[in-house]
Amino acid sequence: MRRVYLDRIAATPLHPQVLEAMLPYLKENFGNPQSLHSVGQEALNAVEEAREKVAQLINSEPTEILFTSSGSESNNFALKGLALAHQKRGTHIILSAVEHQSVLHSAKSLEKLGFRVNSVPVDKWGMVDPEELQRAFSDETILVSVMLANNEVGTIEPIGEIAHICRARDVLFHTDAVAAVGNIPVDVKELGVDALSLAGSQFYGPQGSAALFVKKG
Repeated sequence: MRRVYLDRIAATPLHPQVLEAMLPYLKENFGNPQSLHSVGQEALNAVEEAREKVAQLINSEPTEILFTSSGSESNNFALKGLALAHQKRGTHIILSAVEHQSVLHSAKSLEKLGFRVNSVPVDKWGMVDPEELQRAFSDETILVSVMLANNEVGTIEPIGEIAHICRARDVLFHTDAVAAVGNIPVDVKELGVDALSLAGSQFYGPQGSAALFVKKG
């Protein structure tokens, strides 16, 4: 029986050119990038070159890119890291009702630590109403997380408008862009987000390759 794979928004096969580029690091260039000897420094140079390429992809600075092992890990780092770092300012977090499970699970963990999490409903197309989201704000709101592109129905959220609302209230804004990067143009400066998750496995990169953008400052 011929098998047809129709779930490329969840994972894509490794592109032959990607495999070719990776082979030297799977064979002879195996150094630990933390090592001071030449083999380690070659590996470190490769990591930093990759960081620059990811930064170019989303128009960020290389120093704003953190590598992770999955989009879910990026989401977890973003929510918990931003919330815990800014909890002295407040403990209220706002999500959309259709966030990825990794975002929802991270939010539940934060609730156990005393954070209050609100979920904003979406319309029949899965779209967040920015005005509805704004009404959910309180004096304790420190973080909003809304995905850029929905991995189930493909809805592209009004991220720029939401970011504008968050900036006006001095609230941090994270977007899960795992289903977006590699499929549509993504520019973090245009979007105005503080943090953004992406995963190479969504656009023909290897499994276990992902990143988190965190805006400097």
